[in-house]
Amino acid sequence: MAESLNIHLQKSTKEKLDKFKQMRGKEVQSDEFWDLVVITAVDEDQKSAYEIQITEKLERKELPLSINYHVFADPPGCKIGGFSQRLPNASALGKLLTALPLGNPLYQMLELKLAMYVDFPSHMKPGMLVTCADDIELYSVPAQENVVFDKSGFTALAHPSPLSIGTTHGVFVLEPAETPRICDMEYRTCSQFLHKPSIEKMFKCNAVCKREGKEFVYTDSTYYFDYGTSMTLLTLFSEISPLTCEIDAYGDFLHALGQRATVDYTENTANVTKKENGLVEIRRKIFHRLKGTALNVILLNISKFYHVGTTEEYLFHFTADPCLRAELGLLSAAFSVCDLEPSEKTRVCVTHSILHPSVTVSQGSVVEYSRLDARVKVGSRSIISGCWIGTDLSVPSDTFIHSLAVNLDGKTGFVTVVFGVRDDLKKSVSSPAHMKALSLFEVNLEDCVGLWGLFPEKVRFSGDTTMCSLWNACIFPVCSNLKDSFVMSLGMLKALDSGTNFTLLKNATLTSLQETLQNKNLEEMLKFRKKLYEDILRVNLSNSV
Repeated sequence: MAESLNIHLQKSTKEKLDKFKQMRGKEVQSDEFWDLVVITAVDEDQKSAYEIQITEKLERKELPLSINYHVFADPPGCKIGGFSQRLPNASALGKLLTALPLGNPLYQMLELKLAMYVDFPSHMKPGMLVTCADDIELYSVPAQENVVFDKSGFTALAHPSPLSIGTTHGVFVLEPAETPRICDMEYRTCSQFLHKPSIEKMFKCNAVCKREGKEFVYTDSTYYFDYGTSMTLLTLFSEISPLTCEIDAYGDFLHALGQRATVDYTENTANVTKKENGLVEIRRKIFHRLKGTALNVILLNISKFYHVGTTEEYLFHFTADPCLRAELGLLSAAFSVCDLEPSEKTRVCVTHSILHPSVTVSQGSVVEYSRLDARVKVGSRSIISGCWIGTDLSVPSDTFIHSLAVNLDGKTGFVTVVFGVRDDLKKSVSSPAHMKALSLFEVNLEDCVGLWGLFPEKVRFSGDTTMCSLWNACIFPVCSNLKDSFVMSLGMLKALDSGTNFTLLKNATLTSLQETLQNKNLEEMLKFRKKLYEDILRVNLSNSV
C-alpha cells in the first residue's frame, strides 16, 4: 500500500513479462492460456479498427497464436461505460490499444493485461475474467503459491488502498476471518460491496482495516465468475433485453452480491454517465436475480493498483512516478526514432513516434503516435497524440493536443482538439448562453471564442444542448491535411495565451470532440500509425546494420 518501490512487485512483474514474451507469436495450448479473449468496442467503427489492429498484431507475432480474439461492438444508443472524456486520446481508437513504453515489440494495454494475468488460466475453473483497459495491477504471491479461481459465484481481486482511493473505486466489506493472520495472499468472503463510497460510509459499514497503525480499505480491480454464474447472467440478459439504460459491470453486478447486500443502491444514480428511464427497475431485476450469489475475494497484500484513466494520471504514471516505472520497467523512449535515452531516468515518454534530432521534449510530457519535424519544442506536462507537428512550432506546457481524421460530406478531413491537461471536459451548463462558466486554459469560453473572431451566440454545441461542455463545443476547425490542422489549433491556443486575436479561415467548418468521434475516420488514423510503424522499423533496421 505504501507508495514506494516494491522489489517483490518488480521481480514478480518481470517474471510475468518474461513468461508472456515466450508466448508471443507462438502456438499456445488451451490449458496454459485463454480459450477466448473478448474485447468490447464503443461502436462498429471502433470494432473494425480493433479487428484490423489485432490481425496485424497476429501477423507480426506480437500476440499468442491459436486462440480466438473476438470483438463485440456496443449497440447504438446507451453505452456500457464512459467515452474516455478524461483521457480523450483514447476516445477514438480505444484505451485497450493505448501504447505503453515497454517491450519489444511494443506493448499496448492489451498485451500488458494478458501478461499480468498470464498465470491465471491454468489455475481457473471454467468461467470468465472481467477487466478494464485503464488500470494496471501489479501483484506478488508467495513462492509455490498461485492465484486460484475455483469457487462458485464471483471472485474478485482486492488491493489494500488508502481510504481516499476507496472513494473513487469499489470497496469490499469482509466477513470476519476464522483465524486472523497477516499473509501475502488470503482467500476471504465479502459480505457487502460498496461502489465509490464516502469515507464516512466506509467506517459505518466496517470496511476499514487497520495494520501497523495505518487505516486502509480493500479496493476492486478484476473479477471472475464461474460457468454456472455466466448462465445465470445470460438468462438475466434475455429477461431485460433490449437494454435501454447504462449497466455497470462493477457497480450493478457486484452491489447485488454478499450476505449484507441491500436493494438501496438501485436508487443511487450519482455515478451514472447519463440517467436513463428504467435504470432503477433494471437494477432491481439484477439485484433480485443475483442476490445470494457468493462474492469471494482474494486479498493481494503485496500488490498495487494504478489507474491511468485521466490525463493527470497518464502523465504522472508514465513520466514522473518512479515506482511504476521501476516495477514495470517503463522506458522514456520505446519503438521510436528519437535522440532521447531509452532509460528509466529521463522523465518523458515517447512511444511509436518519429522525432527529428533537433526536437526538444520537456520533463513530464508524453508523445505518442506522432511525427515531430525539425526544431519542434514541447513544453512540460503536455500530451501530444496522433499529431504531425511542422518545423519550428512550439507546444506550451500543460497542453493536451490530439489530431483525428473525420469523414464529413463524403470527404476526409482532419481535426486537432486542444485542451489544458486540467480542463474539465465533463463540466456542463444548461444552455449555450451560460458558456462563460466553462473554462479552456483558464479562460472562460465566451472570451475564447471572442478572441477567435466568433460571436458567442452563434457557437454551436453538438448533441444535447441542455448539457453544454467543452466536450460538445463546436470550436475546432476541420482542415484538409494533418499538419494544417495542427497549425490552426495551435494558433487558437496561442491566442488564449497571449490575449491576442486569431482569425479562423472564412467559412471554416467547426466541430466538437464529441462530433469528431461520431464522424471519425479510423481507417485514415490507422494508416498514419502504420506509416509511422514502417518508417520506424526501416530506420531501426538501417541503424542496426
